[in-house]
Amino acid sequence: MPKLIVICQSGGKFVAAGNGVLSYSGGEAHALSISRESKFDELKAEMAEMWKYDPNSVIVKYFVPNNNRTLITVSSDKDLQRLLDFHEDSGTVDVYVLANEEAAATETALTTTSTGKSAKANASRARAAAARRKRMSEEAAAGREQEQQVATAELGQVQAMNGGEEATMTEAPGSPLNITPVASIITDGTPAPQLQMRTSTPCALDVIGEQKLQKVWENCITGLHQQFNHVGEVREALRRYSLAQGFTIKFKHNDSRRVSAKCKAEGCTWRIYASKLSTTQFFRTKKFIDTHTCGVGTDSAARPHASRKLVATIVKEKLLSTPNFKPKEIAEEIQKEFGIELRYSQAWRGMEAARQELQGSYKESYNLLPWLREKLLETNPGSVVSLSTSDDLTFRRFFVAMHSSIFGFENGCRPLLFLDEMSVRSKHQSELLTATAIDGNDGIFPVAFAVVDTINEESWYWFLEQLKSSLSISQSITFVSDRQMGLRQSIAMLFQNSYHGFCVRRLSDELLKDLRGPYTQEVVDVLVAHMYDAARASTREGFLKSMDSIKSISPEAWEWIMQSEPEHWANHMFVGSRYNHISSGIAESFYSWVPEIQMPVVQFLDTIRQKIMELIYTRKVESEQWVSRVTPILEEKLQKEIMKAQALQVFASQTAENTFEVRDYFGTVNHTVNVESWSCSCRDWRHNGYPCSHAVAVLQGIGRDPYDYCAKYYSTEAFRVTYREPINPVATADRPIHGSLVPILVQPPALRKLSGPPKQRRIRNKGVIKRPLHCSKCKGAGHNRATCHVFS
Repeated sequence: MPKLIVICQSGGKFVAAGNGVLSYSGGEAHALSISRESKFDELKAEMAEMWKYDPNSVIVKYFVPNNNRTLITVSSDKDLQRLLDFHEDSGTVDVYVLANEEAAATETALTTTSTGKSAKANASRARAAAARRKRMSEEAAAGREQEQQVATAELGQVQAMNGGEEATMTEAPGSPLNITPVASIITDGTPAPQLQMRTSTPCALDVIGEQKLQKVWENCITGLHQQFNHVGEVREALRRYSLAQGFTIKFKHNDSRRVSAKCKAEGCTWRIYASKLSTTQFFRTKKFIDTHTCGVGTDSAARPHASRKLVATIVKEKLLSTPNFKPKEIAEEIQKEFGIELRYSQAWRGMEAARQELQGSYKESYNLLPWLREKLLETNPGSVVSLSTSDDLTFRRFFVAMHSSIFGFENGCRPLLFLDEMSVRSKHQSELLTATAIDGNDGIFPVAFAVVDTINEESWYWFLEQLKSSLSISQSITFVSDRQMGLRQSIAMLFQNSYHGFCVRRLSDELLKDLRGPYTQEVVDVLVAHMYDAARASTREGFLKSMDSIKSISPEAWEWIMQSEPEHWANHMFVGSRYNHISSGIAESFYSWVPEIQMPVVQFLDTIRQKIMELIYTRKVESEQWVSRVTPILEEKLQKEIMKAQALQVFASQTAENTFEVRDYFGTVNHTVNVESWSCSCRDWRHNGYPCSHAVAVLQGIGRDPYDYCAKYYSTEAFRVTYREPINPVATADRPIHGSLVPILVQPPALRKLSGPPKQRRIRNKGVIKRPLHCSKCKGAGHNRATCHVFS
């Protein structure tokens, strides 16, 4: 491995010549060697030892080749690797070792002599700054002042946390464009303070004081020998730079080997040329004339044309922080920040282009589903992932049940599943099917989900078939769903001895849709409330009481409800165990983001996996702090029953062992409790899974602990078992690249049809052609029978 000789200099001072070139005079010099294996911390410690400096106060700087105007700071291993990249063709490199005090003095000296740029460049930038300030409103100016104050304050905090060290800017690893500005220059030419931060895209800071993109992008192009990872980064940096500086780029060469561009204005001298380094993908600027003669920054200068790529460049930054940005909001932001006016359609097309750059093609994403399936099975053994396509490879369905979800449901949750469906916001026909359980703390627990091209009985049967193959439990499962989803036969065929309950919320929606009559909203609310009371009633008497109340308001509603098969939704008739959960929409809170965000199918599926992974980890950590035998939600409910039990009297049966009679102190209500069968005549114990107040009174009366008579699913131990198995992350480093030569394995489904009647296009004639008038009386022209004067 070749080594680079480093000439370390310290104790001298920098002197700026009239043309801005810096030179170093005085001090001492030492030599050492570095290689690709060198570490910055070790190098800094060795340099500090040379001059007996405090290692924490040492600042290391150098010049890039052919640019002695701007000092570059080395503060990390990545910065050290860049130094080696820049000077790989040199045998030696001069490095300047400064203590904090020397660095501050140097910055002050360089600030006072910041006239090193050419006169033309300075004049151009001055005109650009003046024009931008003129375009900005007073409100925007006040906002920038406030932002600068926040940025300065945060800079002080960062420097304080770093023990006074200079903070430098680094880019986020793996970002699509990693360009590190050689120097951040404010419009007056003063070097700007650089903060240690992670940037998701090049030249875009993670909003320190809400810093404007225009301000940041002014430094995307820094000069000669600037290095880029690939040609796409060069193009992106040029678009951002030209937008921030206020001129339009015209490419002369733009291919995989070289990029040359100039200012589009006639006769302007601004030029740049970058080419590919041999045997690598890296690009480096070889020529750069940073002087405009076209009047950039003046009112007469033309603003950049709002092309789709240009809009996408701006929008991409904003979507990273605000994915739900609307086209109208994007257009307003761009007009305010860059002075470019966009139509709604331009903003929308720019957003679509930006989303495709960030997320990939919607069409090509379907072809990555086989890769995602293999990746999920590889990283999470025991999971069930199924992909279904038609004969022509068109996508039909994709099912996911992670091992962690399967294990948690089988070992810690109640045998109760809620089936639901919702529409996915996508260009192609996509719907989401979900199966969700409830943990011991009444929190939702996603078990399985699937994306299908359309919702019908066939797709639901396929979903339940995959679900059955995922589960190994033999006990009966209670399903709760909308009765209109056509699941009755599928559940009966695939899950023998299971039970099917109807969602009461969807049932009440059906009732209101079919109900006729001049009912006010207040009356409708009362009808729905009585229907819920009828569903929750544990006894026949309670059910009939609620139904009589409905009948007194609307006999039509009463008739409709009685014909809606109450045995599938009313507690006192239902055979399965719903634990008093009567609605299938419990998962809506977890999937509430689905209708709001549009993304390709692979990213959509993996986003669900990530959210389940976060949910499992968060609840596992929370449960480690619990000290009660049961979950917090049951603790609260059981304490209420214990309080109510204090007003009850218990009488032992003389004929039946373990059977007791419970009355209130007025003797008006009697209930029978059997301790051995865990039953009470009120039936609440059976429906809820924990002792009712009557059972609590009996258990306390005979010296038993009510906590021993709660269903096992409510225990803290069962909850921890539910979330014991984690979901492992899925690495995407080997993900096939969009546009690469990947064989077509899955084609996207049909495009989603637009809702509403089709728009009719009006065909306008260039001129209106009128039929000539003819009179039926005189056979003359130019008038009709009513206006004829011949026979009048």
